[in-house]
This record gives sequence, C-alpha cells and structure tokens, in this order.
Amino acid sequence: MTVNRVQVVENILNANDQVAQLNRQALDNAGAFSINLMASPGAGKTSFILKTIQALRTDVKIGVVEGDTAPVTIDADKINAVGMPAVQINTGGECHLDAVMLKAGLQQLPLPEIDLLIVENVGNLICPAAFDLGTHINLLIASIPEGDDKPYKYPNIYRGLDVLVINKTDLLPYIDFRMDYFRQGVEMLNPGLTTFAVSCKTGEGIDAWADWLRGRLAASRQV
Repeated sequence: MTVNRVQVVENILNANDQVAQLNRQALDNAGAFSINLMASPGAGKTSFILKTIQALRTDVKIGVVEGDTAPVTIDADKINAVGMPAVQINTGGECHLDAVMLKAGLQQLPLPEIDLLIVENVGNLICPAAFDLGTHINLLIASIPEGDDKPYKYPNIYRGLDVLVINKTDLLPYIDFRMDYFRQGVEMLNPGLTTFAVSCKTGEGIDAWADWLRGRLAASRQV
C-alpha cells in the first residue's frame, strides 16, 4: 500500500511539473516575469502586493493571480481597484495552487501586456512547497507575529526559496521575536538567501525591494 501511494504521488507531481514547464514557456513567450508568492494566512500577502504595485506602477504593468480555497474575490477586487488586472482561482478546498490551476488563470489574463505577474498562493507553509507552478522565482513572506521558529518547523518551504520577505517589522518592539535566531534557521536551510525586512504599514524596506525587483525585471528582458 505504501509503495502504491508513493507511486501515485510521484505521478501527480510529474504531471504537475510538465504543465509547469508549459506555464513557464507561456510566460517567457509573453515577456512576463513571474513570482510565486507564499505565506501563512495573515502574513500580509495582499498588502505586500499592493505596496509593490504602488512602488512600481509608473513603469511596470503588474498582473495578479489570487489563489483561495473559497469562491470569494475580495483580494482580486482590491487589485482591480488600483487598476491592475487580477483573476481569482478557487482551489475547491485544496491547500495550494498547482500548475493546472495557474494555467487556467493565465488564460484569463492579457499576458503580452504584463511585465510582472504575481501569483498569490494559498496561505499555507506546507502544501505550496511541493508544487512547481512554472513561475520564475519563489518568494515567501514571513511575518513577525508568526514567531521566530518557523524555519525550524517548516524547513521544506524555506529550502526552495529565491527571496524571503520579513514583514511587519513595525511590531518588533512589541513581540518577542529573535531576529538572529530566525535568520540562523533560514541560513542553515538556504545559505545566502536574498532577504528584505519590510513593513507594509510604515513602508520600511519597500523601496529596497522594489529596486531589487526592477533589476530582476531588467535582467529577464535581456535573456
């Protein structure tokens, strides 16, 4: 039974990876750089996306795919309200987006008009780590109120990251969060990981993040 179950899981992941390659090809053909944005519920995913839009909107066209376990469009509506295209994907209760779901979302967006696509994955630190979507980089938002032990409890999601954002730094004076301990856990799993400490409330760190992202966008256009 264990062997059969492992084979089924491997087949699912292999099929997902094949679709992920098609997604990446579609994004490359459209010239759209893409981010798989992951985090726990309440870490500030949508707020971070809105701050990114605000920082880049004068020269970067941004599209957003919102993944949610329920058929609501609250987050997508917020993106549309600031003038950027967004689509909502209902996962039907699944705790993550997969490549097939993203493929359906891509078909609803004007990809050739988009410079940057941000995919807001379902709030979860376990399931999203296992599924390649076909995006160019994986980004995790870790927020101060979650605690400083998350790299030790959820190592898999930290191992596969390209960028880490530590959000809600404005709460550091009020919460027992050991930044050195947190960063030590991250470094053991993903040495040299690009990291930004930000506050979506005060705006701290957003400019540094936006400048780095502009650099990645420029580099992707030269490939």
